[in-house]
This record gives sequence, C-alpha cells and structure tokens, in this order.
Amino acid sequence: MRTVRNLRRAIADYRGRGETVALVPTMGALHAGHLALVKRARRAADRVVVSIFVNPTQFAPTEDFSSYPRTFQADLKALAQLSVDIVWAPTVPEMYPPDFATRVIPEGPATVGLEDRFRPHFFGGVATVVSKLFLQVAPDAAIFGEKDYQQLKVVAHMARDLDIPVKVIGIPTVREKDGLAMSSRNVYLSEQERAVAPELYRVLTQCAKRIGNGRPIAATLADGRAAITRAGFALDYLEARHAETLTPIRSRRDGPIRLLVAAKIGTTRLIDNIGV
Repeated sequence: MRTVRNLRRAIADYRGRGETVALVPTMGALHAGHLALVKRARRAADRVVVSIFVNPTQFAPTEDFSSYPRTFQADLKALAQLSVDIVWAPTVPEMYPPDFATRVIPEGPATVGLEDRFRPHFFGGVATVVSKLFLQVAPDAAIFGEKDYQQLKVVAHMARDLDIPVKVIGIPTVREKDGLAMSSRNVYLSEQERAVAPELYRVLTQCAKRIGNGRPIAATLADGRAAITRAGFALDYLEARHAETLTPIRSRRDGPIRLLVAAKIGTTRLIDNIGV
C-alpha cells in the first residue's frame, strides 16, 4: 500500500473483525534478521504489517541515503513467502508532504553520548518517522531488533512518554555463522573487510566474559578498544552502559550491563552490542 488512506481502510477492516495487528518497521534491503522480526510479529498478532521506507530525516547530508541498498522487489517476494498481510511502502511526499513542519525530539536514552554523539540528527529522524508509523498503523505490537539497541530503547521510551498504546518488543540480534551482526550495510564490505568485521563481536564477547568474571570494567574496555583498533577499525565507541537507561556504569553493582560498540572498517560503519 502506498497511501495512508488505503492503509487505514485496511486496518479498520481488521479491527472490525476483532483482529490484532503487529508492525515491523524496516528500511528494506531485507535479510534474515528482518525476517526473524516478521516471524516474531506473526506470533504476536493476527495480522502483520511490514513497512518499507528509507527515511531521509535520519540521514545526515554526508551519509548514505542516496546509496542505501534498495531491493524492493526481492523484499516483496520474501515477505510474500512469510504471508505478510500488508507491505506499507509510502513515498517520501506521502510521509512528509511539502508543508510538513513537525518533529519529535527525544531525550533520555537518545542523549546518552552513544550514537547521538556521532549522529546528532539520527534519533530525531527515527522518533518522528516511528511515531508516524505507530499513528498510521495503530499496531498492538511493534517488533524491533536488538542490534540497534539504543534505537530500541528510544522507541520504547517515546511510546511510553507519548501514551501510544503499542507494546514494543525487542528480539535478539541475528548473526552470521562467524558472529557478525546481520545488517543491510554489510553489502558495502569488501572481501577483506568482511573477513575482519567479526572481530567486533569477538571483542564484545571477550569483554562480557571478563566483566562477568569480575574484572574491572574500565580496564576491560581499554583492552577491548585497543584490540578493535589493532584489527584495523576506526573506533567510535566501546562502552558499558546500564541495560535499560543506557547511562554510564562503573561496576557490576550499578545494574544490568549492556556493552555497545560502533566502528568503521573502510567506509562502512558497523554497530553491535551484547548483554553481560
């Protein structure tokens, strides 16, 4: 579906029959990680809506909006095989008319010095488009992957703060056999870069094990940062944060821990995270 009017008509028909609806927001270029979200959505509701929209407001002018992978026909085929009920694929003018003048500016987990430090525009774009998707689809549940962990926390916080009646569900990151987190941007990696990329997950798991065994967090992260840099990455951050608030922590007594990393290999920026 391409228009809000037609989408809402279909959703109203489902509601009229007493059916529940789950939403899986995506930017397309679907891989096995996205399809895992769809399968989880199928368990959460009677009907599944998958949105495919490459959202321009979350890309800075220097980022890859124009070159972001777009595989719409292949995406439709994959979703049809999973019996998705609606693919919501609005145009940019449908989502953002020429006189569009409203933005959602999140704080809390959106302003903790992780992705927001390197992409200050990002979460405003995410919060605005996701709030629109929630209002357009009015889902009972929305499914997000934990790979974009800060994004998951921002969206859940936003839905709570704005009293949007949707259950935000996160599911574990889907990985390649060598541990690399599945991402649409992995197609940018050269053969040599792809061979190095799993080092991020290896360092994360090693750091989590050491912290779990009682090693000081600061020393563990320092070793991890050095290992990532030696592997050839340009490191943006490797941090230990409270798993719910994403605020900094100094010891295991400060609460449940999430390790988060972002780094570039070549021109491709990768992110990942795991719990301790």
